[in-house]
Amino acid sequence: MAAEGEKPTASAINLDNHEFMVPKKEIGPGPDDIPKWEKSEAYRDLIGFLLAMNDAVKGKKISDARVFSPEAPGLVRDLLGPKHADAAEEVSTYLVEGVGNQTRIDYGTGHELAFAAFLLCLYLQLVRKLQLTYRMEPAGSQGVWALDDHQFIPFIWGSAQLISHPRIQPKSFVKPEIYEHFAKDYVFLSCIKYINEVKTGPFAEHSNQLWNISAVPHWEKVNSGLVKMYKAEVLAKFPVIQHFLFGSLLRINPTS
Repeated sequence: MAAEGEKPTASAINLDNHEFMVPKKEIGPGPDDIPKWEKSEAYRDLIGFLLAMNDAVKGKKISDARVFSPEAPGLVRDLLGPKHADAAEEVSTYLVEGVGNQTRIDYGTGHELAFAAFLLCLYLQLVRKLQLTYRMEPAGSQGVWALDDHQFIPFIWGSAQLISHPRIQPKSFVKPEIYEHFAKDYVFLSCIKYINEVKTGPFAEHSNQLWNISAVPHWEKVNSGLVKMYKAEVLAKFPVIQHFLFGSLLRINPTS
């Protein structure tokens, strides 16, 4: 496993001779398997992805010029193409798991983790619509441990966007004139705007953890603190990880 602050790298997979599989649970029935998860290739690859995306958006607005990959609508099999069509069943499992549980009708950080590769602004709009339309309960008794009922990763990447911003400081994001005006350019502020649209009462009461974050002096410290919090309060929590599914791409195999 990579040292603190070091971005892990995914192991290469030769897809030409690769055997795909339907992802399955590997963690449980109790929390004793958490060290197995933390030493797995899947953990290393997901942390690597999270930190790579975190670096990629530092200091950038949503509206900044960027190149989009040509993702056509349709089924996962169509997106993969005929050469890798046999990967559709495995990959689509993460897509299905990423939008909530069909039995419990809930949504939380475990589902968010499964769908991390799709975590773009379009995805946020989709899951927020699902949450409101179907009145999806927060997964777990405290949602995401008082940061937000449903999401966590957008706050990490969103705080990275605001690093070195000349005007917006952590103490500013609770002000309506700030999050209303800048929500279209910064994910963190769009999250704050959404929270204030769906919750009532003083912000310091319904979002106490975020209120405390507003006292941090710099976005760099907010960002690094959120990464540590995500590892400790999401990736290290058995109630979340027990539902994560491992396949041939995100493997439970221990890292070398």
